[in-house]
Amino acid sequence: MAPAQPPVLHRVLLVDDDDAVRAMMSATLEHKGFEVVAAASVTEALKLITVEHFDALITDLHMPNAGDGFTVVTAMRHAQPEALTLLVSGYPDVQSAMAAILLEADEIIVKPFEAGKLTELLHDKLLNRKPGARMEKEGVAAILQRCAVGVVEDWLARVKQTDELTRLSLSDEERTGHLPKLIEDLIVRLRKPSATSKDSDAVFSSAAIAHGKLRYQQGYTPAMLVHDSRILQVTLFGTLQRNMGFLDFSQLLPDVMTIADEVDAQLTQSMESYMRLMQNSAAA
Repeated sequence: MAPAQPPVLHRVLLVDDDDAVRAMMSATLEHKGFEVVAAASVTEALKLITVEHFDALITDLHMPNAGDGFTVVTAMRHAQPEALTLLVSGYPDVQSAMAAILLEADEIIVKPFEAGKLTELLHDKLLNRKPGARMEKEGVAAILQRCAVGVVEDWLARVKQTDELTRLSLSDEERTGHLPKLIEDLIVRLRKPSATSKDSDAVFSSAAIAHGKLRYQQGYTPAMLVHDSRILQVTLFGTLQRNMGFLDFSQLLPDVMTIADEVDAQLTQSMESYMRLMQNSAAA
């Protein structure tokens, strides 16, 4: 008689920064026949996702160090789209639940929960799991191009919530100024081949020059001009965060560095044209 084949174990990546919780959940899952690989941090989890295969991910949503459960889910969706993803949260707020849906997490589990119920849910989900279509990935430039109108609208909404910038009575068109062209210039630069070893690959921007002049004429102070630019960076990164499920991570870090450098270069050129106009007005 041929020896019986051992049952196939489902491999689970368990991510939680709490040692006691991690140990308890690992023991429960292993007792129920799962093979568990545990990670105590987002960084550790991301490394495991890149080198090992998993059938399922269980991750805590809120962790104190860099990143959180959403980051882990996004990485798993990118690297292993067939894996089941379960988010564990102690804060069942609507925003977290919606974010989980947007990231296509299969389930959000609210603490406290029974470990036995979790294993039953995991068995059921894996048994009835249907192969999912691989989500088409986009680069940072493509996402910003697709969301360009939304970036301007989001930026404008943020500006309108800032007392320092709303003390000037301007129309939406006046307040937006040359922002659409500045975003367009950023996208053009992101689409260029990899950056050189120079400190900055930013080039002359006629839109940035015109933007500085416009802001002076509108009555902006230099501090307001800086604040204006800072809100743009926040808006751009917020757009990427909302589109993480579509994001191609292979060039994310250099693209983020390019965004920061380009927005800073645009601010520098705007500030220079602003100051020249101010000095010429003073001399006259």
